[in-house]
Amino acid sequence: MPADLDRRTYDLMRLVRTHEPIGSIRLVDLLQQRGYDIKGRTVRLMLSDLDEAGFTQKVPGKGRRLTSAGHAELDRGDVEGRLRQVRERIATRTSQVTYDPTVEAGELLACTAAIASDDVPAAFDALESLGASSLGPVVAAADVTDRGVVLRFPSSITLDGVFLSHGIDATLVTAGLVEYRPSDERVVRYIDTLSGEGSTIDVVRLLIEAGRTDVDATLAGETGVLVVDNREFPLTRFTEGDDLATATAANLGGVLDIRRPREDGPFPRGEPSWEFASLTYGGAGELALALLMERSLVDSWETLGGPVAREEFAPVSVIRTALAEADVGTER
Repeated sequence: MPADLDRRTYDLMRLVRTHEPIGSIRLVDLLQQRGYDIKGRTVRLMLSDLDEAGFTQKVPGKGRRLTSAGHAELDRGDVEGRLRQVRERIATRTSQVTYDPTVEAGELLACTAAIASDDVPAAFDALESLGASSLGPVVAAADVTDRGVVLRFPSSITLDGVFLSHGIDATLVTAGLVEYRPSDERVVRYIDTLSGEGSTIDVVRLLIEAGRTDVDATLAGETGVLVVDNREFPLTRFTEGDDLATATAANLGGVLDIRRPREDGPFPRGEPSWEFASLTYGGAGELALALLMERSLVDSWETLGGPVAREEFAPVSVIRTALAEADVGTER
């Protein structure tokens, strides 16, 4: 078996992981539902090869399951498959946005962060500092759990949904890191970008997990490092796009930089073509996640959750007060 498996084999392994233990007949049905013209004999041969490679094993009378080596191979090798799933998820989520910043209503997309009970006070201290900075406001929704609090923040991808709902075709180009100077509220330059066939929220997660951000420096009044998305949109819609983006950032927070072609940057990958404007946006949700990660105050987190009504969000200081009144440990 080759070291790099083909897409079909990774899709089969992903189905085994999702449904294990699972038999070949059910796998044939699931693969055909996903558009593969495949027969039972082919699936059985694929499973035999995976058994031989040590990636799957038989569960008597029930089918196959992945081995630990199979799980590792799927996580390591199925990069394109995972990125394709993420791009499809972003497209689906973007189409669900109904938020209109001009009337402050509708549904927007949310990041989520699970905070342990002992860390809740420090987390709100951090979030209130972020909200009071030039990167604010920071609004959130909260759910109390038996372990602490799950907070939801507006995701930067909300902006792409706002554009889409107004008929503006914005194309995610890349995600990256920028230096941000709070003294004049300006993105100074890009210092790193990760791009492929369009940006994916996985790249944002990778940059945060790798500890590449420095939101804390910004809160201290120094030049910080923020994670952002860059997208391009038609220059013919520049005024409307500028107004929508500015209103979104004013209402939901974050860092925003919009440039026409032939203006001075910063641009992540060189100046855009003359037909498109460049828009860099780091949503307050991603900035909040990065800050909480920097301070080791988050148990688990997700950069792109489902739609949440705007009316469910409130300033973090209001959320803190409401939780304190509900006797959830938000005070030191």
